[in-house]
Amino acid sequence: MLTESDLLELKKEELPARAAALTAGEIAWLVDLLALKDDKIRYGAFLLLNERARSQADVFPFWDVFAAKLGSENSYQRSIGAMLLAVNARWDGGGKTAAALEPYLALLDDEKPITIRQSIQGLLLIVPYHPEIAKTISERLLALNLAGQRDTMRKLILLDIVDVLLLIRESASIDGIDSYLSGALSGDLLDTKTKKSILARMGSSSRG
Repeated sequence: MLTESDLLELKKEELPARAAALTAGEIAWLVDLLALKDDKIRYGAFLLLNERARSQADVFPFWDVFAAKLGSENSYQRSIGAMLLAVNARWDGGGKTAAALEPYLALLDDEKPITIRQSIQGLLLIVPYHPEIAKTISERLLALNLAGQRDTMRKLILLDIVDVLLLIRESASIDGIDSYLSGALSGDLLDTKTKKSILARMGSSSRG
C-alpha cells in the first residue's frame, strides 16, 4: 500500500512504475491528498495521478473534483486542476472538456504567471483530442494581453501561445493565427534562433 512516506521519497525515474501499479483505492486516496497544504505530499500525489492519466482512464472519473479546483482561491489548486483536466481530456467522450473550457480559459488571465503558463501548456494535451474546440481556444489565445507581464514572463508565455497555435495550425485553418505568428516573428521579444525555429515549424506545417 502506498504511503505518504513513499510520496515524500518519490523519484522521477520511479514515476512510470509507481503509477502503473496504483490500485483504485490508491487513486482515490491520492485525489484526496491533492487538497493537503503539505506541498511535498500534494506534489507527489499530483505527479502520480498525472502519470497514470497519460496511459489509463481510471483517474478520469474524478474529473469534477479537478474542475472544481479551477475556481479555488489557492493558485496551486487552480494549477493542479488545470493540469489534471488537460491530461485527462483524452478520455473524455461526453463533452466534459467543452463544458469546462470557459473556467479553464479564465486561468489565462490568472494573477500568477506560472498558472497562466501551465494552463496554456495544458492546451497542447487538449487540442489533439478535441479539435472541435480549437477555434475557441485559438481565439482566446489571440486575444490574450501580455502587456501586464514582466518582459521575461511575456517571452515565455508568448512561446507557450505560439506552441499551441502551431499545433492548431497543423490541422485547421483559423483566421488570425498566421497574423499572430507573423507579429511574434517581427517583434523584439524573441531571439533570432527562436524565430528561425518558429519559421521552420510554420513551413513544415504548411507543407504537411
